[in-house]
Amino acid sequence: MIKVGDTLPAATLMEYVEVEGNGCSIGPNPVDVAQATAGKTVALFALPGAFTPTCSAKHVPGYVENHDALKAAGVDEIWCVSVNDAFVMGAWAREQKTGTKVRMLGDGSGDFSKATGLTLDLTSRGMGVRSNRYSMLVKDGKVATLNVEGPGKFEVSDAATLLAQAQG
Repeated sequence: MIKVGDTLPAATLMEYVEVEGNGCSIGPNPVDVAQATAGKTVALFALPGAFTPTCSAKHVPGYVENHDALKAAGVDEIWCVSVNDAFVMGAWAREQKTGTKVRMLGDGSGDFSKATGLTLDLTSRGMGVRSNRYSMLVKDGKVATLNVEGPGKFEVSDAATLLAQAQG
């Protein structure tokens, strides 16, 4: 499992972009993790699935609400990663009204999640292998803090916890 001090694994996530701009075409666009985190502080949180109850009611809204405070604490970008495709993540972004506050990144095949060692096997629930619920503060591609939830928990990966760590 990835730990504090480690570099994020080489991976490509996918982001659905609603409008053209900044060299991005409309539709799914690749996000090279190493390039996208270079020289930046990223508040990254991951969760088992788009449109799931805790993720939709608490996890994503907390980061949207704390966007300005996280920015003030030195965070350049907020990323939400889930083992879903870019189209699902784009639809969820619209539903959650993340706008430009949270980048909704699909890890469709779970390659990033597997490479971090932070997977959750939900095969018995019909969801396959997903990402565990966690948050991390990433500075220039390296893990500065890591908060991994226990099974079925939502206690340490919330926006308030990561905000306190970013401020500290």
